Amino acid sequence: MTALRSTTGRRTAATWWCVYDDPGRWSTEHPRTAPLIDWFADTLMRPDPAQGRPGPVCPFVKPAAAHHTLWIAELADTGSITEAIDDAFDLYRTLDHTPAVLTVFPGLDDTTRIDAAHAARKDDIVRAGAMLGQFYPGCPVAGLWNRDYRPLHAPLPMLVIRPMMNTDFPFLAGKPEWLSAYLARHAPGLPRKLRATIADRMHVPDAGPASITELRAHLPDEHAQ
Repeated sequence: MTALRSTTGRRTAATWWCVYDDPGRWSTEHPRTAPLIDWFADTLMRPDPAQGRPGPVCPFVKPAAAHHTLWIAELADTGSITEAIDDAFDLYRTLDHTPAVLTVFPGLDDTTRIDAAHAARKDDIVRAGAMLGQFYPGCPVAGLWNRDYRPLHAPLPMLVIRPMMNTDFPFLAGKPEWLSAYLARHAPGLPRKLRATIADRMHVPDAGPASITELRAHLPDEHAQ
């Protein structure tokens, strides 16, 4: 068996495991979250005509798996979801090569708590140039290319930290400070004052889960970078 790297959060004592060091072993040792391995391979890493564009459903999972930078923690105790995300972000900031850090709550039935933790921590994570995504069964966030597609529908409730990409504008249009962080990462040569002015003008106050598709600002031949 290959050794699985792991790290333990200082706030929650939750442990994140580098899954693709040995996915078979990880699945055996984590049966509650093991279905995610099939979900990655059968759904996220494959194209789906319903999403409205070519390529895999998620462009981040395959590179993270290949570079062994996909980490997962399984938390039975859901008393401190935001603290778990803080621990996950500590780990994320130590990783290279398109990391993905998943914090999974397999026993959580109240998915409004996932949305609440997402709202509470998105500002700080976006400000640092990363993205925080909420995934759970029936997540209503629309797809970029098909408003009836639900890319964040997942078999288990989780919060995911990944790099910010140039195609993330629709997810960041709701606040000027999110857009400022987006422009700082993807238009770094612009003067700060100009970035702030552009962000104020691009801000869409009523941006929400249902508006993602309409806010898409890239063309079919432009892929996430």
